[in-house]
Amino acid sequence: MKTRVTELLGIEYPIIQGGMAWVAEHNLAAAVSEAGGLGLIGGANAPGEAVREEIRKAREMTKKPFGVNVMLMSPYADDVAKVVVEEGIKVVTTGAGIPGKYMGMWKEAGIRVIPVVASVAQARMMEKGGADAVVAEGMESGGHIGEATTMTLVPQVADAVSIPVIAAGGIADGRGIAAAFMLGAEAVQMGTRFVVSKESIVHQNYKDRLIKAKDIDSAVTGTSHGHPIRCLRNKMTREYIRLEKEGKSFEELEYLTLGALRKAVMDGDVESGTVMAGQIAGMVKKEQTCKEMIEEMMAQAEALLKKPLA
Repeated sequence: MKTRVTELLGIEYPIIQGGMAWVAEHNLAAAVSEAGGLGLIGGANAPGEAVREEIRKAREMTKKPFGVNVMLMSPYADDVAKVVVEEGIKVVTTGAGIPGKYMGMWKEAGIRVIPVVASVAQARMMEKGGADAVVAEGMESGGHIGEATTMTLVPQVADAVSIPVIAAGGIADGRGIAAAFMLGAEAVQMGTRFVVSKESIVHQNYKDRLIKAKDIDSAVTGTSHGHPIRCLRNKMTREYIRLEKEGKSFEELEYLTLGALRKAVMDGDVESGTVMAGQIAGMVKKEQTCKEMIEEMMAQAEALLKKPLA
């Protein structure tokens, strides 16, 4: 399936793996790229040298293109921004901020820059600033979320910009991919489904919790303080939401989530840790290799896109 995104990134399938903190490391990124999609290494709050090491490990596992997600709020963002240039990375996605201060350096290095946006205004700003494409991410996604749904955001962004649009949020199978294309997207970004891939290094407890999730198991914390995060319900989310309702300050709530994502991903504590996952978790029912996932989804999407409506 050829689109402007597959041509832009030099990939076989229009599927990008989300740059999830603690999850999107070299094993997962390399596996997704080897399977024909675009794997991403999540920079998160990691120092530049740690990201450099991840890039080099991924290079040992695949010769295909992969990228790095740069979280612009990270205290190490300046260092990571330089590392991707020094290491010859050709695709960067960005989140949690405006990449303007790095755009000149990245473009000079021939890097494709793809910011994640949650509104039409952000998408237009990124296009004006030189972005090569945007990821329009709906509130169905896991982790930090905006207010618009994927169904409403993607077509409005597609109408507002001339650069390619990548849909994210609530996509975990071929039906979601086909729907995203109908809305005007030319690729999709997926996180939750790849979390349970066989190549994913997350703790088995985390994978099992996600596979057992039902459609109503999603919770959003931090809404009262303007930092909404979607994850699966557990002891931590119940306590967090209770304290939010009591009007506790952002600082008072922070102690609950300090190191909570690492606790869930690495240690397998799915009760006190943060089990980030999108609303689509209820559809994720089994572990597969990234190759199996991508081939299964693309076969389903292509069959649906060729199917007559009447």
